[in-house]
Amino acid sequence: MKLWPGWLVVLAAACGGNSQAASITTTANSNPPALQPNGTVDRVIDGDTIDISFRGDVERVRLIGIDTPETKKPNTPIQCFGPEASDFTHGLLPEGTLVQVVRDVEARDVYGRLLGYVYRSNDGLFVNLAIVAGGYAKPLTIPPNVTFATDFVQAARDAEAADQGLWGGCSG
Repeated sequence: MKLWPGWLVVLAAACGGNSQAASITTTANSNPPALQPNGTVDRVIDGDTIDISFRGDVERVRLIGIDTPETKKPNTPIQCFGPEASDFTHGLLPEGTLVQVVRDVEARDVYGRLLGYVYRSNDGLFVNLAIVAGGYAKPLTIPPNVTFATDFVQAARDAEAADQGLWGGCSG
């Protein structure tokens, strides 16, 4: 599994509080820079949504490019492999984990959640990609946030071919 795709979107301004915009730059780089954490995991909400503390301000972060089965959506039953996806994400990001959150083009979704690619600071694990590669999420591409769309689609194809996670555990 590829843990760090070649294209890296680097956050140039700190994510914090109610900041609606920050500068981003995109650089082609096959070797990741040293990961400087800019947040700490406060709690995992479900497989694709987490609360992260940025300098003491907690933000809800929606992982860009992936969609895990629902476990907490109002008026929606718990979906097949939803609890497993939540547990997997929690295992990757237990409370207190230092992370680097990197944005793409749009800063927030229609619900006000910060949109981010999340990297574990201690080992550089690209969390969004690891969740798809493990079979716990399907790709969800919403332009203009498409930097890693191809990587997510390929990881999902590989997981499906291996009947990993939801691909082997859910019918339909």
